Amino acid sequence: MPTSSASTTDSARSAASGGVQSLERAFDLLERMADAGGEVGLSELSASSGLPLPTIHRLMRTLVACGYVRQQPNRRYALGPRLIRLGESASRLLGTWARPYLARLVEETGETANMALLDGDEIVYVAQVPSKHSMRMFTEVGRRVLPHSTGVGKALLSGFPPEEVRALLGRTGMPAATDRTITTPEGFLAALEDVRRQGYAIDDNEQEIGVRCLAVPVPDSPTAAAISISGPAGRVTEAATERIVPVLQQVAAELSEALTTPGTAPTA
Repeated sequence: MPTSSASTTDSARSAASGGVQSLERAFDLLERMADAGGEVGLSELSASSGLPLPTIHRLMRTLVACGYVRQQPNRRYALGPRLIRLGESASRLLGTWARPYLARLVEETGETANMALLDGDEIVYVAQVPSKHSMRMFTEVGRRVLPHSTGVGKALLSGFPPEEVRALLGRTGMPAATDRTITTPEGFLAALEDVRRQGYAIDDNEQEIGVRCLAVPVPDSPTAAAISISGPAGRVTEAATERIVPVLQQVAAELSEALTTPGTAPTA
């Protein structure tokens, strides 16, 4: 029986890595499910992966038995609840891995450094290294905020299509944290255009009066992530921005490389 091109590629990759083909295929299917919104049919998976339906059916049956996938009443397949525990543990580790990079940001910029993820419709801070200044910003790790009033929120959403951003804002609302907070979808979408053009995001007294934040996305992160520095507006000035942004972008690129290199834990 002829071997599909996907099967041939899988075999070559598994042989080269010394890995197990069925495991590689199973994880590939889970990622394809996530990319599709978490629920798909077998025919969709077959079309996107190039694998034959009998192969996909066997893999999905195993994933269902393990609790990583569940079959819906409509016979489509959805990501299962056991993945939640894995995701939560991985998020905590992501923050741990990021700390050396954040510490370098503090050393080079003098301001508090943060890492945040997009979790559902909210921003969650997963790591922080405080500034050594006596006057410094502090955000509790685990704190959740709405994206529209934060630099990390802008950085994270700058890579999303406008219709997805509008839908998110419709679900969360856009309450004003200060009189500088952007409170309209049009204003926020315009701010995202600035982020894409400039390569960084600014929270200029929008979350808290007297505080400015500069943020950049972490390119190609396994989950949408951003790093930032925050400090008093009197220190994070326009002149300081020109000095800090290249450091942020360099550290984000190095963290991205560490996170996307198979089999290694990030070190700085």
